[in-house]
Amino acid sequence: MEMLINIVIGAHVLVALVIIGLVLLQHGKGADMGSGFGGGSSGSLFGATGSANFLSRATAVLATVFFLTSLGLAYLATNKPKTGGGVLDAVKTQPAVALEKAPEKAVPDKSTADIPKAPADGSKAKDVPQ
Repeated sequence: MEMLINIVIGAHVLVALVIIGLVLLQHGKGADMGSGFGGGSSGSLFGATGSANFLSRATAVLATVFFLTSLGLAYLATNKPKTGGGVLDAVKTQPAVALEKAPEKAVPDKSTADIPKAPADGSKAKDVPQ
């Protein structure tokens, strides 16, 4: 799969460089303005005869190839297959945790000796506001 991605990237870069070269070789529409009205339109893509010269057709074909390699790279980047293995390798295994008995902690004495007792006669404690 990596080999395919490398081939498509190489073709993509090569096509991009060739498109740049073809565009730089072509002359613009304004280059023939001195020859009169419509004089330079015969060599353009949408000229009087409707035909295109070799450079503009090659640019159109390479632009289509560039577009297709762009789509191919986007597809390959988002749909990478999982690396090897079988169905059981996809199942997540959790590491076994050794169950150890927790060491006994010193539990505080829960005797009622620390707890103050309420007065037997029903009166409120001295520190409680009236």
